[in-house]
Amino acid sequence: MNVTRRGFLQGTAAGLVISFAIPQALRAAPAAVQHAALPPANAFLRIAPDNSVTVILAHVEMGQGIWTGLPMLVAEELDCDWSKIRSEHALAAPIYGHPAMGLQMTGGSSSTNGEFERYRTVGAIAKDMLLRAAAARWKTTPGKLTAKDGVISFGTKHLTYGEVAEDAMKLAPPTSVKLKDKKDWKVIGTRVKRIDSLEKITGRAQFGMDVQFPGLRTVLVRRAPAFGAKLVKLDATEAMKVAGVEKVVAVPSGVAVVANNFWSARVGRDALKVEWSTPEGGGVTTKSQFAEYRAMAQKPGTIAADVGKVDTALAAAKTKLESYYEVPYLAHAAMEPLNCTVKLDGDKVEIWCGTQFPGVDSMAAAKIAGTTPDKVTLHTPFLGGGFGRRGNPASDFVGEAVEVAKAAGVPVKVVWTREDDMHGGYYRPAYLHRIVVATDASGNPSAWDHTVVGQSIMAGTMFESFGIKKGIDGSSIEGLADSPYVEKIGALRVSLHSPKNAVPVLWLRSVGNTHTAFAMESMIDELAHAANADPLAYRLKLLSDKPRFAKALSLAADKAGWSTPPPAGRARGLAVHESFGSIIAEVAEVSIENGQIRVHKVTASVDCGTMVNPQGLEAQIQGSIAFGLTAALFGKLTLDAGRVEQTNFHDYPILRIHEMPAIEVHVIESGAKMGGIGEPATAPIAPAIANAVFALTGKRLRTLPFDLKAAT
Repeated sequence: MNVTRRGFLQGTAAGLVISFAIPQALRAAPAAVQHAALPPANAFLRIAPDNSVTVILAHVEMGQGIWTGLPMLVAEELDCDWSKIRSEHALAAPIYGHPAMGLQMTGGSSSTNGEFERYRTVGAIAKDMLLRAAAARWKTTPGKLTAKDGVISFGTKHLTYGEVAEDAMKLAPPTSVKLKDKKDWKVIGTRVKRIDSLEKITGRAQFGMDVQFPGLRTVLVRRAPAFGAKLVKLDATEAMKVAGVEKVVAVPSGVAVVANNFWSARVGRDALKVEWSTPEGGGVTTKSQFAEYRAMAQKPGTIAADVGKVDTALAAAKTKLESYYEVPYLAHAAMEPLNCTVKLDGDKVEIWCGTQFPGVDSMAAAKIAGTTPDKVTLHTPFLGGGFGRRGNPASDFVGEAVEVAKAAGVPVKVVWTREDDMHGGYYRPAYLHRIVVATDASGNPSAWDHTVVGQSIMAGTMFESFGIKKGIDGSSIEGLADSPYVEKIGALRVSLHSPKNAVPVLWLRSVGNTHTAFAMESMIDELAHAANADPLAYRLKLLSDKPRFAKALSLAADKAGWSTPPPAGRARGLAVHESFGSIIAEVAEVSIENGQIRVHKVTASVDCGTMVNPQGLEAQIQGSIAFGLTAALFGKLTLDAGRVEQTNFHDYPILRIHEMPAIEVHVIESGAKMGGIGEPATAPIAPAIANAVFALTGKRLRTLPFDLKAAT
């Protein structure tokens, strides 16, 4: 964890170093780099004399499998020996900006599809240079050579990549390369085991929490107990009496206790005598918040979609349904709590942190430290889960650590406890949906009025300019106005209220789809039952001109045995939703055991266009469903006067192993544009369960997490 860049370069001087040779001008660039026609391969790849191929990842590994997926793209074009592949996280630098977004970041289920061309191109560039180096040695032309599994052949002559890597490094890269046709792929589309698994299984993998070096101090921060409260008075006398506590310093986020070990910092923090102000307006209280949201939803908010005369159509309708759907604040609850290590040395800043936003965090750190981004070195170890929390435009936990290091005057590792994580903010917002639908004689929707109430996650961030258009935060309503179910409706209105309060909010895995899919697929199911129609047949009728949706639904239903009776005491429900360019249908098979919902099996079908690693894809679908099950069955943060009432996993439970259902994943190779896969399967699981519970009990669940006692 403590290798210097000088030491790294000294240890890898031999070979084809297509890595870390980042021009200083690029490292210092304050904005996203405009990439040339070909990527600068010398920032993404290193081939050593021992034939190892190290791929430098512009994105971070937080469990989604890109330590394997992105190297597969390189290996496909490089034709190297897969057993020699290694991966490393890149340092924070503009050259690693996301090709589509500019920023160096990991999120939006975009790592693989966003890098699909760039990383293949890097592999092709390296292969071209290696072949030219070998051809020069044999005094022939590259076209007469072949390469396979890291070995270049010319008749009976053979050279490994490692043997010509040093010569290849001296050559100019090609000005253009031709990538393989899909029919010639040998790596992409095959089942490949994760190359980071061994490190994690054996405990060798290094996470941010593992960072240690001489002189490092551990810090815990006492933050305001209620959102909107301010520090009024501090007495650190008792805290300074705790053995191991060295300093107590005030920082913008609260009061930091600096100690030579975690426990001393914890005891010292508990010993602080702190007085806080009362939040303005008394602070958010969950019960009254949803009452206010319901009142807001009685009238349209800012208009996102407006087709036809909705009010007239609803007033004239003989049959209509009205439903409210509610979802609470959610914590990301990653297994590795937040942490960040910072060392300041003059105008230089060195950071070790599991972050999804290394580029953003580097800029924030530079600003706080009073230096420039090129003086910031940010190391990214493995992330023990992210789910969006470690990709914060406000750089809250990284910025806080830099503030503490400045105030303390020593290198610090700021550690968040689980309770800190629950209470410290940046949650998936609470939302309420009010949907009023008129139906025709066949039970089909003829008018649809959909009002959403909930905080904006884009407001006040660097993403506001493109995330909010005409007053609409697109992430709050994604999957609604553009739902395939409503495209043909002659009278459609979708509107949004975005109330503001002191509770800090952020995206969570699947972002707006976490609640929009629940509302939309639940309402469609209500309409199907109101029409006395089979839920699958009803959906397929509405999706008659949407073949990808219809195929996904039909495949999942068929594999789940939809046309056959479920086991005694069980029922099935289904849902389909598109997000991040992928369409996923899920069928949940449930029962009620001891008054609780038990999910026995989930059958999923996915159309994500091109698939890179089927094994990784299945793992992501399974993980996304497990994540969504936690939200559906347990996830709920409530507030009283601005204070979060939950503290740890005993009152904010997550799905346990014995509660995990059997999951089947079926992939549709549609040939469509590649979509994302890390998040989409989270969205349909809650409505699929709710719809199954209705089929079993006749009771409709409209509030997350599910409470059978509240079903109607």
